[in-house]
This record gives sequence, structure tokens and C-alpha cells, in this order.
Amino acid sequence: MGELKEWRVVDLLKTTADYFVTKAVDEPRLSSELLLGRVLLKSRLQLYLDYDRVLSREELDQFRTLCRERLDGRPVQYITGEQFFYGLPFQVDERVLIPRPETELLVEHALELLGTITPDGAAEPTLLDIGTGSGCIAVTLAKLSPSVRVVAVDVSPDALAVARLNAAKYGVESQVLFIQADMFEPYFAAKLPAVPYDLIISNPPYIPRVEWEGLQREVRQFEPEIALTTTHGIECYQAITAVASSLLRSGGVLTFELHADGASAVSAMMIAQCFTNLIVTKDYSGFDRILSGCRA
Repeated sequence: MGELKEWRVVDLLKTTADYFVTKAVDEPRLSSELLLGRVLLKSRLQLYLDYDRVLSREELDQFRTLCRERLDGRPVQYITGEQFFYGLPFQVDERVLIPRPETELLVEHALELLGTITPDGAAEPTLLDIGTGSGCIAVTLAKLSPSVRVVAVDVSPDALAVARLNAAKYGVESQVLFIQADMFEPYFAAKLPAVPYDLIISNPPYIPRVEWEGLQREVRQFEPEIALTTTHGIECYQAITAVASSLLRSGGVLTFELHADGASAVSAMMIAQCFTNLIVTKDYSGFDRILSGCRA
């Protein structure tokens, strides 16, 4: 970044972004803005409103430390400890998967479903979120739908610790029950509250392990593999569809986020378990991304 007596916000952002480009850092401008915002405790908009501000030596040193982490491949979300999801900032670190924009589509679909699946205008629809991770799905749905009750499950106690922090941040602890359980255990369903669920929602690990080495370096080195991969990429769908009918009420809905080419295989699983009215929704890139079906 060079040595100058003074660094203004606007100059530092441009110089850093240009340097990140030479080092093939993903989203160089956004990364520089988020890192500087972290140091100065300002939003991206506030940075540009205060573009002439001169950084102190301490602030500049802090910023350079964060930039070195980014150059080492650490995702900017883990450096700042935050990722926006459905317009809300969620706490994230290496214990949980970084929420992706595609998963916002899953939440959007669930919000639409909530208006149609609860019988007789039920006051408190009950949802089951399997593989909750950071809690972004469960907490977002609880915050946006105050009448919803969510059971959020994950095999990782570390992930659940992060999810609980996010639930507390948005004041939805009374709406969300967190449970540690493994969907592959024979008695998985017995660990859950014995209620008929209106909706089961899941963004499970769906990347086949053979694809792991082909993922971005920052994903492989920093994000939890357990939240991303299974041996063949379909095992979680098999486990969830096998138990979903016993957990859902009649007319309840099961909805998944999919691997880009997973719609056919997962649809076949759901049909085999007597799910009907299957709906596939594409993501912003045109890939089949969301699949839902009704329990007969």
C-alpha cells in the first residue's frame, strides 16, 4: 500500500482494492470496504460519506493486519465476524458455514409457504430446521414471523453455540429450540419434540466429497467441511426424506436447498416417500435450487 504520511479513507480503499486485484483476491473492492469498515466501525455507506477522513496510525495498522489475513485466504466474513443474510447481520466464524445468497431463496420460499400450509389459520405454525448451522434460516424465519415456533437441529455443538448467539441477538430465543442431534442416527426423530410439524426445511451438506479439492481455497481451508460435503452428496436428503413423513402433519411441506444438479435425484426420493405437488425453484443463475413437496 506504500508509505504516505497520511491515508484518507477514499485513497486507502482504492489502493487496497487495486492491490487485492493483483493478488487475485475475490471481490477486492468489497473486501477492502468491509475490512476498513470493521476497523472504523462504519458501514460501507458511512465510509464514503466520510471519505476524506484521515486514519490514525493505530487504525492503519489494524487495517493492514486484517488485509494480511485476507491475503492468506481467510474469508472476509470470518475476519469481520459478520455476514448479512436476508438483510440481517449474522455472527459467523469458522465454526459455521458462511450463509450464501442462494439460501435466502429458501427462506423466501418458506415465508410464502407459511401463508398457505397452516391448517385453520393455526396461530403458531411449527417448523423444523435440520442442519441449522449459524441459525440463519431459523432465526430469520422466527424474526420475520413472530408466531412461528422453530426446532433447529445440528450435529455440531459448536455450530449450535453460534446459532444461539444469533437467536439472542434478535430476541427470538423463546421461539427457537436448539437441539444437538445427528440425522443419521436411528433414533433421530425421538430426540425431537413429538409434535406434527407444518414445515421441515433444510440446507444440508450436498457437495460430493470428490468435488472438495475443486472448491475455492478459502472454502477448503476455512469453512467446516462437515457443513458442506458428504460422500456422495445425497446422503442427507435420503436421511431427511426417510423420516420426514413421520414428523410432518398431513399436508405439511418438506423443502430443501439443492446442489445445482440435484433436483432429479432428490425429487425421486421424495416421490418414493409419497410426497406430492413437487415444486422446483431456480436460483439467480438459472440452476434448480429449491425443491418442496407436500406430505400426502
